[in-house]
Amino acid sequence: MNLSNFNKILILGPHTDDGEIGMGGTISRLCREGKEVHYVAFSICEESVPEQFPKDILSQEIYGAGEQLGIPAKNIKTLRYKVRKFPSSRQDILEDLVTLKTQLNPDLVFIPCSFDIHQDHKVIYEEGIRAFKKTSVLGYELPWNNLEINTRCYIKLKEIDIFNKIKAIKSYKSQNFRNYINEDYIRSLAKVRGKQVDLNLAESFEVIRLIY
Repeated sequence: MNLSNFNKILILGPHTDDGEIGMGGTISRLCREGKEVHYVAFSICEESVPEQFPKDILSQEIYGAGEQLGIPAKNIKTLRYKVRKFPSSRQDILEDLVTLKTQLNPDLVFIPCSFDIHQDHKVIYEEGIRAFKKTSVLGYELPWNNLEINTRCYIKLKEIDIFNKIKAIKSYKSQNFRNYINEDYIRSLAKVRGKQVDLNLAESFEVIRLIY
């Protein structure tokens, strides 16, 4: 995939940290290459934050993560949809997505892949392809949510991109109890995806729509 065709990129995360975990290496590469990267997380998951942290801690941690990847703070936005309740807010979410389309008019949008079974992720996928039906769209993978994955697109990464991804994910200190906040897992998946296409490191994506 020739990333030079895309200059304004929008990443849609159902929850804070989804984008970093699903495609943090690619975000790092896009920022290194001078692309205009925007990141919107639709929930700060206040209901799921461990008791020892402020309920809005994820709305703060996302900026530290973005800094590690190179996303300017002004290009990061968080919304307040309730975690695991997205289906009941589907129309409001669609309207937010249409507003983003109008405001940003991105060349390329990243959303959760179509195989993701999490209810919130599924809503962002379904409403995302409606709102951005005339835009190139790729789906990122979160393997623990996927029964399968269509890996038809691979983005080559450098070691610095994986290093930045790991630092970004570790910025979410309130989430470090989760089993996927694991450096070995992150690095191993990048190696596996790379080896599938004879690269050292890569992230893979579902091709939902490509417009050149």
